[in-house]
Amino acid sequence: MIKVLMIEDDPELAKIIIKFLKKYEIEVTNIETPYEGIEMLKDSDFRLLILDLTLPEIDGLEVVSKIREFSSIPIIISSARDDIVDKVVGLERGADDYLPKPYNPRELEARIKSLLRREEKSIKEELGDLFMINKDALSITFKGEALTLTPAEYDILARLIKYKNRVVSRLDFIYDSDYISDDASEKNIDVMVSRVRSKISAIDPDKNYIKSSRGIGYTLTI
Repeated sequence: MIKVLMIEDDPELAKIIIKFLKKYEIEVTNIETPYEGIEMLKDSDFRLLILDLTLPEIDGLEVVSKIREFSSIPIIISSARDDIVDKVVGLERGADDYLPKPYNPRELEARIKSLLRREEKSIKEELGDLFMINKDALSITFKGEALTLTPAEYDILARLIKYKNRVVSRLDFIYDSDYISDDASEKNIDVMVSRVRSKISAIDPDKNYIKSSRGIGYTLTI
């Protein structure tokens, strides 16, 4: 199931979108207020954001700017505002697509999957032979050399690779891992990330690939 966040203050429209996209294996969580949506993005592993522009508290164009300060998540602007300036500004600030309302939900579904396919292709091209994951063996190679990882360390690095250039929160590591206990502390995560860093730096000591985001988590930067 593809996890998508939507920031939309029209609850009736949100219900329609949620129900429709569920048929296509897309699970949508809707938040009606932008600041709450921004905070949720920091602490969750959503694959894509659907964003309205006319929102309470702040304008959706400002939301795009704030999100781009910490995340490269694909953003589709969904708005009844048809001013070309809004579209241009939204794309300039970092949105990936602009879908004017009203629209057929089927088109939204197609655009979501198209954006995610493009992102996955980009990730493969950017990573190249840097990291190679073998899910069956729970193993990862870095620059052609096998990393000696515990199952928990494998989970941490695999998740960082999956969401490269995005912040992954410590709580995501704890609750979404098959090999990290739900009772683990955030300090435990820090220790495991430190071990993964050391194993990578033993092969390439000249670059810090895993960077911390104070109070949130970690990012694998490529």
